[in-house]
Amino acid sequence: MAKNALSFVCQNCGAAYNKWQGKCESCGEWNTLSEEDTTGATSMPANLRPKRKGRPFALETLTGSSPDAPRLSSGMGELDRVTGGGFVRGSVLLVGGDPGIGKSTLLTQATSLMARAGHRVVYISGEEAVAQVRLRAARLGLADAAVQLAAQTSVEDIIATLSEGTPPRLVVIDSIQTMWTDTVESAPGTVTQVRASAQALIRFAKKSGAALILVGHVTKDGQIAGPRVVEHMVDAVMSFEGEGSQQFRILRAVKNRFGPTDEIGVFEMTGLGLREVSNPSELFLSERDLGSPGTAVFAGLEGTRPVLVELQALVVPTTLGTPRRAVVGWESSRLSMVLAVLEAHCGVKLSGYDVYFNVAGGLRINEPAADMAAAAALVSSLANAPLPVDAVYFGEISLSGAVRPVAQTSARLKEAAKLGFGRAVLPENARGDAGGDAGLSLNTVGSLTSLVADIAARGSKATARGKTAASG
Repeated sequence: MAKNALSFVCQNCGAAYNKWQGKCESCGEWNTLSEEDTTGATSMPANLRPKRKGRPFALETLTGSSPDAPRLSSGMGELDRVTGGGFVRGSVLLVGGDPGIGKSTLLTQATSLMARAGHRVVYISGEEAVAQVRLRAARLGLADAAVQLAAQTSVEDIIATLSEGTPPRLVVIDSIQTMWTDTVESAPGTVTQVRASAQALIRFAKKSGAALILVGHVTKDGQIAGPRVVEHMVDAVMSFEGEGSQQFRILRAVKNRFGPTDEIGVFEMTGLGLREVSNPSELFLSERDLGSPGTAVFAGLEGTRPVLVELQALVVPTTLGTPRRAVVGWESSRLSMVLAVLEAHCGVKLSGYDVYFNVAGGLRINEPAADMAAAAALVSSLANAPLPVDAVYFGEISLSGAVRPVAQTSARLKEAAKLGFGRAVLPENARGDAGGDAGLSLNTVGSLTSLVADIAARGSKATARGKTAASG
């Protein structure tokens, strides 16, 4: 009789070890290894397992026509934008995010809209009772939608129920961490159970043609396996982001086999659920503080959508031996590079100052085009020189201090003109890509030195005006 196969599995990345250790060598996390029984269906020794003869299958050629994957609209434009135009039949999506961020609210609204359109939609909740889901739907004004509900965690029972009658068009599993299958003996939420449960549900989706959405969440202590475990198994991975203190939420595609991975969907959390934001620039600039030093408007791009957002910087003398660098919404390494270029090529001495940098509204920026806007905000705060309130900034800064052009210049300028901005500070080589300046006054910058000199001159004039007013 074979002994139980016990191993220590990392609950963060799924790596297995023969003995316990404090740090996972695969992902580098500490105290994430837990003991699991991985015997399951493979407890029989390999030499005693029945040998199965392989079956031949048909081979295809590279030539030939393949029909486009039919898509099913969710009824929410922002969600369809991120998925690439809707849900593909037989596709599997993983929606991840922190607890309480609004994943269940988003999916409740999407399933209700699809059910109202006449599609069979099934919502399986492993964390909440049916009554709790109904209360949420009533609060959102969606109680009349014909969504089929169930509170179940057994994968075998779920698949047997879904296989009866007409195949559903959309199935939501909320969440995959609560599911369990009889094929393995580990506890629900462990890496082994999450992987086995996801495999069974994915096989059903591919066979029936139903679109499947798996909800995953990550706790702060990292003991429950996060959505990383099944990222390679699904067709798309969506990240639902946002701060609890902020009113908006962002749905971002991390992986997508049927669409782009650089699109975002913007939602606003209200008392009646999530409201789609078709123009996120107005939302991010709605509470902008005009005329304050250390603020610059960045004309960014998220996928095909231009987004304008305010960058805030605060530079103050430090009382510490090592100056502090605090960054929210931007890469700290990118800020360190901009600070180094300012000090090395522009003569801006920041080694004796604490630097605080923030992207207003909680948006996270990833593109290098924000370098020039960040530099403008930093120098503006240091020189106490307010930047023009009708100007936008974008451009990538190289280590030599040169300002390099970025993609989609015309789209950024058109968005700025639509929101009432009158001028744009952009790289010198990007003038030819403007494709029509959209009525904006263009101020091209070839190197970061000229930008710093311009802002410093504005600071000197502001100081002179202040002294004149005080003496008068």
